[in-house]
Amino acid sequence: MIEQTLTVVSVSGTTAYLQAQQKPACEGCNGKCGSQIFAKLFGSHKKTLPIKFDEPVQVGQKVKLSLDDSKIVSHSFYVYMFPIFGAFLFSFVSALALDWSEPKQILSAGFGGFFGYLFAKWRVQGLQHEVKVVKIYPISMSVTQIDGD
Repeated sequence: MIEQTLTVVSVSGTTAYLQAQQKPACEGCNGKCGSQIFAKLFGSHKKTLPIKFDEPVQVGQKVKLSLDDSKIVSHSFYVYMFPIFGAFLFSFVSALALDWSEPKQILSAGFGGFFGYLFAKWRVQGLQHEVKVVKIYPISMSVTQIDGD
């Protein structure tokens, strides 16, 4: 199980929109590594995740969600391997069966990779992740001390 604590940023009826706190790749190099440079270059787009709740939640409340990681491997297989298989298949067919020249083989490998990408995208669209709410944390009240208490 993969677990993550998210914050409620807005509520619309029974649907709450949750947002995760972004974590830097590492904090040991003070922004000199490649991960930090790419993060600064491309920016950080904060995405919200809509989740329906049976009980009411408020903005600012923390919610812990869990995701079953058994399907992650199969989804990764589709996304990474189908374009590669498509490129190899088209390349081998164009080289061995059709006896095309090398530029045409490279072009056909590109088309095979693209068709593999489209097939993987189509295949993954039908798969759904089951996200479960593990815990809804209560909103913490700010405590201030008054002189004389």
